[in-house]
Amino acid sequence: MSSIILVVSSETPAQQNERRSYAGQASHESYAAALRRLRPGIELETVSCLDDDVRLDIARHKGIVFAGSPIQMHKDSAEARAAAHFMARVFQAGVPAFGSCAGLQIAAVAAGGETGPRRPGAEVAFARNITRTEAGARHRMLEGRPATWTAPAMHSSVVTRLPSGGFSLAANPDTPIEAAEIRHGRGIFWGVQYHPELSLGEIAVSTAHQADDIIKQGLARDQREVEAMAARMQDLDAAPTRTDIAWQLGLNAEIALFERRTREIGNFLNAVETGGLGPI
Repeated sequence: MSSIILVVSSETPAQQNERRSYAGQASHESYAAALRRLRPGIELETVSCLDDDVRLDIARHKGIVFAGSPIQMHKDSAEARAAAHFMARVFQAGVPAFGSCAGLQIAAVAAGGETGPRRPGAEVAFARNITRTEAGARHRMLEGRPATWTAPAMHSSVVTRLPSGGFSLAANPDTPIEAAEIRHGRGIFWGVQYHPELSLGEIAVSTAHQADDIIKQGLARDQREVEAMAARMQDLDAAPTRTDIAWQLGLNAEIALFERRTREIGNFLNAVETGGLGPI
């Protein structure tokens, strides 16, 4: 694939360095690694959407991918305004885009939707029982997914209202919008609230890093329980076909195997490559 894909970061430099300190890579770097594994030889460029003065010819890119971050789009901040402004430029340029977690929230706000805190709290490690909506049953982004599945997740905010050009593709009992398409201006955005780009190893270190919050939320009784779960995730990451570990975690091959875990990203790349997501 020779066309350039732009990978967009919405982490501040301090947040990038913090993630590197425990996960080894900033979020956009993890995304780039997954893209290169999906498409060896893919040509990538990176940019921060928090730099509101960035000079960039968006239209020269074949597709755009937004990585996750701790950004809170429901709070008025310079970072949130810059991210929404950048996404508005993407919609205006008509370049197809995909995003995980914060990427979905940035696109929703830029197109006129709303986000807010997730109730009853953060979705940690896994988003379970993700189920297609009627629209999602026939959508190309979810092609190959079963009726319900589990995916890596780590977020405390959600899309609370989609814009007029958006529709939900999947949900679970506590997250009403787990996947969506948003059409705005000349552009089309596909997004998921979960993290198909992240390995179980990355989810493991993120879970361990947030142990205090997990315990406060009542999802674990103490540090040892968090560490034990993170260790099982690391073991499954190293040996994806270990059905015993998958069973202990309540998982299956849909999340353990890279090609199945990253299915939405692969479907987006397929659509971009075949010209199925041109400007509106």
